Amino acid sequence: MKAGLHKTYGLPEVMEMREVAKPVPKDGEVLVKVHATTATSGDCKVRRAEPFAVRFFFGLRKPKIGILGSEFSGEVEEAGKGVTLFKKGDLVFGGTGIGLGANAEFVNLKEGGALAGIPDNMSFEEAASVPFGAATSLFFLRDKGHIQRGQKVLIYGASGALGTYAVQLAKHFGTEVDAVCSTKNVELVKSLGADRVIDYTQEDFTKNGETYDIIFDTVGKTSFSKCKNSLKENGVFLTTVAGLPQFARMTANPISGGKKLIGGMAPMRKEDLLFLKELIEAGEIRSVIDRSYPLDQLAAAHRYVETGHKRGSVVITVAPAG
Repeated sequence: MKAGLHKTYGLPEVMEMREVAKPVPKDGEVLVKVHATTATSGDCKVRRAEPFAVRFFFGLRKPKIGILGSEFSGEVEEAGKGVTLFKKGDLVFGGTGIGLGANAEFVNLKEGGALAGIPDNMSFEEAASVPFGAATSLFFLRDKGHIQRGQKVLIYGASGALGTYAVQLAKHFGTEVDAVCSTKNVELVKSLGADRVIDYTQEDFTKNGETYDIIFDTVGKTSFSKCKNSLKENGVFLTTVAGLPQFARMTANPISGGKKLIGGMAPMRKEDLLFLKELIEAGEIRSVIDRSYPLDQLAAAHRYVETGHKRGSVVITVAPAG
């Protein structure tokens, strides 16, 4: 099968198309023919090995996995022995998490892993961005932030892969949502349901006197210390971070006035995909797709992601395998 992979760490140009062995499903595994996958900021960090701690997970001197991509949608090609939830021909979407490997024509996943039937009202391209963007935002807001109806929430980086879902999920949970983005994305973020959109090129939300129960930094471009005064008593600052040293420094910070700082990595779980599928089919959340690239233009997709100006997700379409 064809796969986009990198043999060394570095710039997008290290990405190349290779023929690799097609995976064979073991007992309890499902082999999926991939129709769409994504290129994310997380993929780019792994490819660059930045921060350095990435190497402890993915290979100290060179990549152990090579094939990037943590989310996909497609069609079940084969069900391994003992699989009862899926059969050949089922349309599915799922996430490989830290195992990566989704930027390929086929991917294996355990039946009990982050794999579910594709939402009835989504295309393959739309569904491919849910397991990372939506599931990560759900994990932080619901499981770490303990979001509650009536709270006031701020989403920083509201036009990105996580932020677009975070705004919609925060509204689903019955909160008042302020969202921060750039000028060109204000109308998009309004259309996602934000009660107030703050253009960071015109206003610094940390200086406007507003306070929040939850501040969720989806892009890692602000900090607990900067936002601390914008948190209510017992407020929570959520941030997605990569790398053990960074996480250690964060958790070592003292809690100030009951205000909490929570960061880390989100798992990919079947139950979360099933929850999100219900919301999607009910019309409560939708995907935002910026651009699509074919698999053989994976390097170009990475270059675009690294501009830092994408809106929603960048999808990689995979030509049907023979």
